Amino acid sequence: MSWLPAADPVLGDKRSCDALELVIVPRVRDLGDGFSVRRALPHGKRQMVGPFIFFDQMGPVQFIAGQGLDVRPHPHIGLATVT
Repeated sequence: MSWLPAADPVLGDKRSCDALELVIVPRVRDLGDGFSVRRALPHGKRQMVGPFIFFDQMGPVQFIAGQGLDVRPHPHIGLATVT
């Protein structure tokens, strides 16, 4: 999609989708405590992204005030974050 007036790409049409190399379908990952995200990166076919860079989608979710999540630490370096 562009801010310039033009037709949107049509799936399967080589001429309108020639800029697309790969469509990545996010997979569900449990981060712990029943909290799941849909993770697109890292991906096996896009290895130029480092192993500690994640592109996740989360929510919608409601958190109760005063209660946190116990997110599992990364198995290699022992740290965990949720942003």
